[in-house]
Amino acid sequence: MGTPEPPRRREASPRPHVARVLLDVVALAGRRFDYSIPEALAGRISVGTIVRVPLHGRRVRGWVVELADRPETDRPLLPVAKVSSDGPSPDLVALAGWAAWRWAGPVTRFLGTASPPRTVFSGGGRTSMARRAPENGGGRVLRVPPAGDVLAVVLDAAEAGDALVLAPSVAEASMLAASLQRAGRRAALVSRDWARAAAGGCAVVGARAAAWAPVPDLAAVVVVDEHDDAYQEERAPTWHARDVAVERARRAGVPWTLTSPCPSLEALAAGELAVPGRAEERSGWPALEIVDRRAEPPGAGLYSERVVSLVRQAQRGARVACVLNRKGRAVLLACRACGELARCERCEGAQELEGERLRCRRCGAAQPAVCRWCGASRLKALRIGVSRARDELELLAGQPVAEVTADAPPGPPPDAAVLVGTSAVLHRLAGASAVAFLDFDQELLAPRYRAAEDALGLLARAGRLVGGRGNGGRVVVQTRLPGHETLDAALHGDPGRLAVVESARRAALRLPPHAALARISGPGAKVVVDALRDVDVSGPAGDRWLVRAADHRTLCDALAAVPRPPERVRIEVDPLRA
Repeated sequence: MGTPEPPRRREASPRPHVARVLLDVVALAGRRFDYSIPEALAGRISVGTIVRVPLHGRRVRGWVVELADRPETDRPLLPVAKVSSDGPSPDLVALAGWAAWRWAGPVTRFLGTASPPRTVFSGGGRTSMARRAPENGGGRVLRVPPAGDVLAVVLDAAEAGDALVLAPSVAEASMLAASLQRAGRRAALVSRDWARAAAGGCAVVGARAAAWAPVPDLAAVVVVDEHDDAYQEERAPTWHARDVAVERARRAGVPWTLTSPCPSLEALAAGELAVPGRAEERSGWPALEIVDRRAEPPGAGLYSERVVSLVRQAQRGARVACVLNRKGRAVLLACRACGELARCERCEGAQELEGERLRCRRCGAAQPAVCRWCGASRLKALRIGVSRARDELELLAGQPVAEVTADAPPGPPPDAAVLVGTSAVLHRLAGASAVAFLDFDQELLAPRYRAAEDALGLLARAGRLVGGRGNGGRVVVQTRLPGHETLDAALHGDPGRLAVVESARRAALRLPPHAALARISGPGAKVVVDALRDVDVSGPAGDRWLVRAADHRTLCDALAAVPRPPERVRIEVDPLRA
């Protein structure tokens, strides 16, 4: 028998010595540069690490997006100058690449959002998150009435492991994080607790930017009130936190849940809908009173008798909030003879007078300047601002009235029994005995395709302030469209009534989620539009073009294939206000 050979020594694989870096320089968006990794930094650099590298005699910030053994250039490599901080994990770097394609923007914008607000060092290289097998069928959309509580859903997600929980605002995220901690769960509120989140072992809670927060061992994703437009970035690239969170969950193979009292059609198209019992859901919506203003005499003013009665009875312990949105809303036209609003026959949007014709602000269709209901040709404009509304309401109420808008200083609202303001007042109050929408038609007929959904979201938000049907609170709506499907859905506590009608309307008009949209504007917009292929283009309207495709893959591939001209171009995929 021969002498056994000694075990062979396993050689360690050599460290990569080339870092491929994406520079945080606008003029070099999307270009990667190779740098050598000095021996002193060899163990501190991984995919996602934030570094400083030399560029034309200065040091610039960048993200390591790949490690390699060989450079892609024959030129001598300059060394990485400094490791600045830990950055996004390799999974988030890959997700940023997807988001750059999905919303036609620079990948550095997403990497910046995924990076810590301050310098953070974990003491070692970052590792990629392990994939899990899909659980619970992937994703679901959970319809929770306004008076319902989503904390049970969040606790279930936290029970599964490290959960990512998104809320529409930092204030709401803070309350959820506090509730988790009171329930005995560890929670990190980002971006404040970025380092704690990166360490793992806790639920990560935050607002829109938290979709990019570090969660090393992601177990579940929850997006609360997914319908809220606060989740979408209005600056280009117009990314949506809901869609980022769902894609992140899909890549990790973990379950995701979207909650909302009135789920958007985009959410309904993404996952399976789960609804509570009919009695439970109906009781969770507020008692709704509809004041039909068509029958009122001319010159009745902004306030109906019902609203005047409410504000006169208001007390400090039973506050009344009046809502009148004055910013970014249509100026409505009404028939002087019958009181009906001028609405488009094609999409039911608000119309404006353009010469001797009525033109829809939503879809652009034109028709003669006559009432479609009675044939009269005399129209009147309906408009009033919040400040004037406050002055008039103070006289009617016989007591001080506080004004609340988005421009008001942060913090609790003024200590008054009656408040009037834009929809910001619904976010500043903790509760109310009644909420009155003074001109709800401005919401229903706003010149954007999501107007009906947004209007139902406002009623749901008001319902949270006054409570469910058995709570004694009231939501009063002044309108000339008492039969509108949005009001019908809120009246019956059944958002599905609106979803059915709205889905059919959007399908007929080729609007999301039945199509993909992008708006292109700016001095270089025409160059981009002329180069697009396999998409439909309409416009221009001013310097704006609307691009439409059957789905996002077709749209985003078409946008990605077009080089950006030197002139400024703004591309809004899924434009919020279209």
